[in-house]
Parts: sequence; structure tokens; C-alpha cells
Amino acid sequence: MGRALEGVKIIDLSRVLAGPFCTMVLGDLGAEIIKIEHHESGDETRAWGPPFINGESAYYLCANRNKKSITLNLKSEKGKEIFHHLVSSGDVVVQNFKTGTLEKMDLGYEQLKRSNPSLIMASITGFGLNGPYKDLPGYDYIIQAMSGLMSITGESEGKPVKVGVAIADVLTGLYTCIGIMTALYHRERTGEGQEIDISLMDCQVASLINVASNFLCSGIEPVRLGNQHPNIAPYQVFSALDGDFVVAVGNDDQFRRFTSQLGVPDLADMKEFCTNEARIQNKDRLITICEDILKRKTRKEWKELFNSSGIPNGPINSVKEMFEDPQMKAREMVVKMKHPLIEDLKLTGSPLKLSKTPVTMNKYPPLYGEHTDELLQQLGYSIEQIFHFKQNNII
Repeated sequence: MGRALEGVKIIDLSRVLAGPFCTMVLGDLGAEIIKIEHHESGDETRAWGPPFINGESAYYLCANRNKKSITLNLKSEKGKEIFHHLVSSGDVVVQNFKTGTLEKMDLGYEQLKRSNPSLIMASITGFGLNGPYKDLPGYDYIIQAMSGLMSITGESEGKPVKVGVAIADVLTGLYTCIGIMTALYHRERTGEGQEIDISLMDCQVASLINVASNFLCSGIEPVRLGNQHPNIAPYQVFSALDGDFVVAVGNDDQFRRFTSQLGVPDLADMKEFCTNEARIQNKDRLITICEDILKRKTRKEWKELFNSSGIPNGPINSVKEMFEDPQMKAREMVVKMKHPLIEDLKLTGSPLKLSKTPVTMNKYPPLYGEHTDELLQQLGYSIEQIFHFKQNNII
């Protein structure tokens, strides 16, 4: 079978997570990804550990499969020449330097268009290419704080907390994928390239979804609710006889089935609980009733009852338990890849299940600078020239 993005060449100048995660997804879909790394240090995440496996950091491995790595000194004139040469035959550049950095190096979008008029450039920054914060660095943690996400995350009486993964980076990577594929489609129809201005802050704010909408429509400041939901009830963590689990009752019909399994079907007919709006208004009383009943059976007993009635519920798995779940095995969410240094490399699989153009994982996350000589030779540079580049700190 063919691959959806086969024939698309992406020059990846990004480091850390948002950009590399984006280009990994595009690589899974068949694009050729050329990862350009600093000629002395490489992607910062190569040093982000432990854990390391034979010198390779787990963090770096999570976002860099299906790529080739070339080292390049972009501050040198020859390095800039090589980069322009790469761009001239490429389709997309992805970069996450601070605003204005590439322009100062004569490598900004307007300058690169001279090498490739139909070029698409995705510029990922913390706060965007304009506005009073455009020159500030943007790290996921800072964005979670400034975007309002931390203000609604955590227990109501506790301190604000961040999400357990770099969620702003991940969401920005996915939004960048959408922007790139949209720009490729536009170019297919018009021949025009364009620059994609995408920021971590914008992406995280957009991802506040209903919480942001609640505020914009009501003017009421959202608060931390711990494991509860601002618009639905009962929708939270409950304690069974042997531990905690989650129940997510999303509509009135589910609530009727839920109360039936609890053994109190009359609750669904009471005016205080018969609609979701009423349940939110009387949530404290409702939760007290549910808690008292749910602690009488084990998690397994409740899961069997709720599953049989189509009531959304689930255990609170550890990461280990999640990967051992038969559903994750059936969905191939762990993949094994051959690697020159790691005997049994396991990576998280792709959630994209395409029937005609399935994702493929042909290349392990590249070693630092592994493909430098190969790529330079493909550009027409001789072995002697490549040796000279190494001697002169260009690669």
C-alpha cells in the first residue's frame, strides 16, 4: 500500500517536543523527514534523562522515529549554503527558534522563498510572531500556567497543578500537523506556499474548549474541581470497596440506567436529578448518595454491572497497567523497532488507523548526525568536501 504523504520532503529545524512530535506524525504518514541538528550538541532532548538506553534518552526516542539526522552549523556561510540547498528541493520547513532568530541568520521565510518559491514554513513559537510577548521564550510549563490551564487543574482546595505530560507541546504539534497538511492541499490547488504562524499559547487556549466557552458566555471565572466536571454529573472519581475508579454519566438516559444499577431507580424521576442541569445544581447531594452506595461493591463488580448497561466507567490504570491492557495490545499501541544500539526498542504506537494508507514505522529514531554524509552526497557534495566540512566545523 502507498503512504499518504509519500514524496513530501520536510526539513525539520525543530527541537525538544512540539516540532519533533509534529514531524514524527508526518513521518509516520510517509513524509521524508530530514532532522537538522546543532553541529556540536544536537537536539536538547538527547540529554534529557535518565532513563537512557545505551546512551539514547527515552525522551528523545519518543518523538523522533521515521527521520534522518544531519548536523549543520547554520551560523557558518557554508552551513547556510547547504541549508538553502536542502530547502530548494524540499516542501516544508518546520522550525521553533525564537521569533526573529532565523531572519537574523538570513534563513527566515522570506529569505528561503528565494530558494524555493512554493515553500511552506511552519514557525512554532511560545507566543506567536506578533504581540507584546512575541520575543519571549515559551516552554510548555510556562504556557500551562499562563493559558489558564493550571488554574482549573487540581483539587478545589489545593494549589494549581500542571498536566502530567507536556500537553501544550503535544497539542501544538498536532495543530501544526493540521496547518501543514492544509497548506500542502492549498499549494496543490494554487501552487502557492505560505508561512504557518502557530504558538503554544494559542493552541493551549483553543484547547480550553468548554471551560473557555463557559467563561465567555457567563463571565464567571472557572475554578478547580479536582476530578469533577463543570457541566456534567455524576462524572468523577468514586471509591469502591477495594479502590478508586471513574464513572462518566453523560446524559439523562445513562443516568437512568446508572441509578437502576445502583438499586435506586427512583432518583432518575426526582426533579432534583431528572435532568443534567438539575443534577449540576444539586451535585453535592447527588454525589453523597452515589458515594455511599458505590463503596459497597468492588471495582470489578461495578464494572461488570456498568458495562452490561452501557454506562461509561473505567479503572484508574498505572502506565504499566495501561500497556498490559488487552485493548492496547489489540490496537498495537506498542511497536518494536530494530535499533543499532538498543536490542529491544519499544515505542508508543500511532493512534492513526488508516485503511488505505496505513502508518508505517520504517526508521528508528536516528543516531546523532547518522545521515549527514548520506544526505550531503545526495545533494552533490563529494567525500572530500564533506571531510573539509568536518574539519572546518561546518557539520
